[in-house]
Amino acid sequence: MFKIGYRTIKTAIGAPIAIFIAQLLQLDYAISAAVITMLCIQTTRRASYLKAWSRFYSFLIGVTIGGLVFEFIGYSPLTFSLTLLLFIPLAVKLKATEGIITSTVIILHIYNAGALTVGLFINEVILLSIGITIGIVLNLYMPSLTDDLVKIRKEIENNFSRILHEVARFIETGDHSWSGEELAETAQLLEKAQDLANKDVENHLLRTRHAYIDYFHMREKQFEILERMLPFITHLNATDNQYKYIAKLFEDLSKNVHPGDTSIQYLERLRNIRQRFNKEELPVSREEFERQANLYILLNEIEQYLTLKRSIKSFK
Repeated sequence: MFKIGYRTIKTAIGAPIAIFIAQLLQLDYAISAAVITMLCIQTTRRASYLKAWSRFYSFLIGVTIGGLVFEFIGYSPLTFSLTLLLFIPLAVKLKATEGIITSTVIILHIYNAGALTVGLFINEVILLSIGITIGIVLNLYMPSLTDDLVKIRKEIENNFSRILHEVARFIETGDHSWSGEELAETAQLLEKAQDLANKDVENHLLRTRHAYIDYFHMREKQFEILERMLPFITHLNATDNQYKYIAKLFEDLSKNVHPGDTSIQYLERLRNIRQRFNKEELPVSREEFERQANLYILLNEIEQYLTLKRSIKSFK
């Protein structure tokens, strides 16, 4: 079975209502009210308001250009082409692109009528008003995205846990069997999460920020750090016992990936690890020097990973 979205349902409701109202008012080109309504039903509340203004603004531009060209040059396919050549670039320049299709329909009404009269102008204004009003009214209802945001947040956190666990396992055992599929999946999830959070902001006219936008941005930055860590981790020697405590830190981090902030205790552990690291004997070979340099860089990356978490307020 195919899925019917909310926008489709709104379109199916709004289009016939628009035609009914236009016919009730005995308007010419009543069916066009349905087309305008369909174009005015957007994915977010804010978009519907902003694009409604764009359509009205574009309507004024289109009617002005169309009326002047048709009345002074004549009504012919050539003058219609000239009208579009003048109207579309101007609408784009004046940032009224959302109303180009709507206005083109109205220009065709003028062309079909063969004259731009006051009655026709009023007729088109009412048609436009019907379509915009019904579109805005239907867009007052938007389904909550909270459940979707929570779901994708948990998917990202589960992937983070898996990545950290596999890093810990590699440091401890040197096992290379992990496919790394969570890396590509997490990148896609983070992109989807940001789009979803931005959409939720657009559904609240007075909201400019969103806790989930900050949260997903933080996870995005942490993910970049995780990706940077991997090349350094692969150079650690799994048979060396001095790295076991690093593996334990990653394993504990993997078990505590959630919206809450536990970074303070891990930063303290990291400080103790640094102290332990600084007390170790200096490397005596190039290979040991490179391993310790990689470990030092790794500790810096972990610190940045934890510091990012502290910058975000906890939420459920």
